[in-house]
Amino acid sequence: MTKNYYGSLCTEMYAILHKDAPQDELSFYLSYAEKGMKILEPLCGSGRFLVPFLERGMDIRGMDLSTEMLAKLKEKAPTAKVVQRDILEYDSEEKYDYIFISSGSVSLFTDMKTCIAILQKMKYMLKKDGKFIFAVDTVADRCPDDLDYHTLISVKTKEGFDLVLKGKNFYDEETHTQFSPSIYELYNAMELLQQEKMDFQTHLYELGEMESYLRDIGFKKINVYSSYDKVIAENNQTEMFLYECTV
Repeated sequence: MTKNYYGSLCTEMYAILHKDAPQDELSFYLSYAEKGMKILEPLCGSGRFLVPFLERGMDIRGMDLSTEMLAKLKEKAPTAKVVQRDILEYDSEEKYDYIFISSGSVSLFTDMKTCIAILQKMKYMLKKDGKFIFAVDTVADRCPDDLDYHTLISVKTKEGFDLVLKGKNFYDEETHTQFSPSIYELYNAMELLQQEKMDFQTHLYELGEMESYLRDIGFKKINVYSSYDKVIAENNQTEMFLYECTV
């Protein structure tokens, strides 16, 4: 079972359910972008944010570990400048004005040493006064414990097959880790055509936790928002924290 890797069935379901970026989230990330900026989107996935940036004439590059996700992106934008790479192994001599990681993807890095190393890398790749924008899931987004697999989602593929997601949940209070092992299954009527297992894990944050890492890394200005309207976060009663970090 692969940890937090978006394989072929996972990618197919993601593409069906998340064809386009939510407008409020897209507008939030676009609010920091200007023509002429050098922009990077690590963990760009299937390009639901990167492609709209391209369509608006932005100079943006992307990177993701999943070859399946990047293949979906290339279907939509064949000329997009993207590379298949682990985020810690990505190397660029170019410095960026703006880096963003969308949709709480930073929470996928449940090992804090790895997470801090990634944050340090983002800071290193920014120009002076550059901005790093990202979101994390919070403790308010915790799922109830459910130790038995059950069907969460079922969708139809373009071939008419049934693509089913089964999952269960367990939360570790000590490490703030949400464990959500998943099984993706593709059916033609009752015939199982393909199965894919995913070890999905996320770290759920409390207010103040991420900020301490960012200060230690050396970001000189940090704002924490509770919504895409840039309302300052005041407590844990929100399903996400949005970070605006300036070098």
